[in-house]
Amino acid sequence: MTRHLVRRAADLPEPSYDEHGYRRRELVGEGDGSSHTGFGVCELRPDGAVAAHVHSYEESFHVLDGTVVLDVPEGAYLLEEGDYGLLPTGVPHAWRGAGDTVARWADMLAPVPRARYGYDTQAVPAWPARPPVRIDVRDPRTRSFGHFEPAQMDPGKQSQDLLAVSASMRTALLVYSGITVKMMVDSDLGAVASTMFMVQYAPDGVAGTHDHPFEETYLFLEGEVDTVFDGARYRLGPGDCAWAGAGCVHGFSNAGDGPLRWLETQAPQPPARHSYRFTRDWEYLREASR
Repeated sequence: MTRHLVRRAADLPEPSYDEHGYRRRELVGEGDGSSHTGFGVCELRPDGAVAAHVHSYEESFHVLDGTVVLDVPEGAYLLEEGDYGLLPTGVPHAWRGAGDTVARWADMLAPVPRARYGYDTQAVPAWPARPPVRIDVRDPRTRSFGHFEPAQMDPGKQSQDLLAVSASMRTALLVYSGITVKMMVDSDLGAVASTMFMVQYAPDGVAGTHDHPFEETYLFLEGEVDTVFDGARYRLGPGDCAWAGAGCVHGFSNAGDGPLRWLETQAPQPPARHSYRFTRDWEYLREASR
């Protein structure tokens, strides 16, 4: 049974754009053995569009570069690099191209779309287009969106102004042992099936081997990482992607001299307790029991 996979950017096939100027690279899906995670990178040309539709799964997204318009029943939003958000199950939405370049965003789909049910997507009637507005996370009407800046990963640069840009106290930085974590999408944002957050490792950042009762996906954005998944070792860099299924024992260490950063997702949402099962604890118990 497959419990992990690695997709290297250099080896990824390049799908064709459809007739509407849209394409998506599937990085994790049903065919990989995933039950809870669909993950990919979407691209939309400036003159492209994705017609109105709904899903029977939850969708989180993070804009990697470019600008794109997201239409939902409440309004139209101009999204730019660093913006992220949540589209709950059953919420109608559509995408429109904007700007002068191709827009790219990562999407997290939970649970995994099923091919035998038309990938759990249904077209719905369009609604009149409205002028888009930018995301303002201090406005409660945009409660399903947020914005990420790399400076938010620096513990020494945290401020009330930076916190205001990142939505609320729920997004305050978690810092431990050379590792910083910046939550983006979770239950506070309205998600029920998954989470999405940013992770950064200092040059000495290390996470010992462990596993979870849920699936994780990692899209590496900056730096190089040495990884282990169920005993298989890899060195990964920007554009590479990896997936660890429930029970896959995995660990990470920064392989470079600068910061290492990746976008991470989890599905289902972690339980309140016992989210981590560290190898070191069980090895200690074996030694102590001899």
